[in-house]
Amino acid sequence: MIRTVTLEDAQEIAEIYNYFVLNSCVTFEEFEVSIDEMRGRIEAVNLKFPWLVFEKDSEILGYAYATMWKPRSAYKHTVESTVYLKKTATKNGIGSLLYAALIEQLTDLGFHAVIGGISLPNDASIALHEKFGFEKIAQFKEVGYKFNKWIDVGYWELLINKKSI
Repeated sequence: MIRTVTLEDAQEIAEIYNYFVLNSCVTFEEFEVSIDEMRGRIEAVNLKFPWLVFEKDSEILGYAYATMWKPRSAYKHTVESTVYLKKTATKNGIGSLLYAALIEQLTDLGFHAVIGGISLPNDASIALHEKFGFEKIAQFKEVGYKFNKWIDVGYWELLINKKSI
């Protein structure tokens, strides 16, 4: 079931996220995020943007949300999207379900562009974004440094509401 996040979800979300913080380069965060910090992030995002979780048998298996792309006012119609799945919940369509629901909500809210930033290489994330029509628009070389190596970041973009405002 996909539903809107609650503050009570912070612990499970922090556990999902912290696995990637400690074991991968998909996030450039290097230190675990506390439950209180995650609560604060949920509160901040929920003020203006959707944050969704996928829950099965009272367990959160993944989440997706959108945030501000850049703080300047002319960017107000563009968001950055994020999706994370529990390590044991990959390759069964949950990421696609979450992204479809997130994009639908962003469209309904009137946003124009969705940006997905992907640390490279990451074939699974690229495939997910391209499945929804995102197109690669940029790649920055060696902009992150984690686990004693330089990491490139690519940006994929999806235009949703194509009408003029």
